[in-house]
Amino acid sequence: MPETVNGQQNKYLGRGWAFPLQLSVQGGIQLHAEAQKVRESIWLILRTEIGERVYRPDFGSRLSELAFAPMNNDTLLQIRLYVREALEKWEPRIMLDRVVTDADPVRGRVDILIAYRLKNYPDIYNFVYPFYLLTEEEE
Repeated sequence: MPETVNGQQNKYLGRGWAFPLQLSVQGGIQLHAEAQKVRESIWLILRTEIGERVYRPDFGSRLSELAFAPMNNDTLLQIRLYVREALEKWEPRIMLDRVVTDADPVRGRVDILIAYRLKNYPDIYNFVYPFYLLTEEEE
C-alpha cells in the first residue's frame, strides 16, 4: 500500500525498473520506487545530452557543452544554470532548493551538489553529480 502524506498518496513519485538495469535477488528485474526513482531520474536527466534521444530530442541537459570548458567562475555559473534549467523542465516531482558547484581543479572535476525536496514532502534530499571538465588523457 502506498505511503501517504497529509492523506495524499505518493503514486506520482513512480515505480519502475532500477537504473542502471539490475536483477533482483529472485532473478527478476529490480524495481525501485518513490524517492529512489526520482534520484535515478535526476541522474538520467543530467547524464543525457540534448539531441541524444531519438523521439525526444530536447530531453536532457546542456552539461556536455561544457565538457572541455576552462574551470573558472563563468563555467561554474553555467553548470549551475544548466542543471537548474534541465531539472526544472524535466523533473516535475521536485522543487530545487539549491545547486552548488564544488570545483577540484587538480582532478578536472566539479561536484554538482543538488539540494531538492519532493513535492508535498518537507524532507530535503541531497544529490551529488560528478562532472569532469578534463578527459583522463589530459590529467
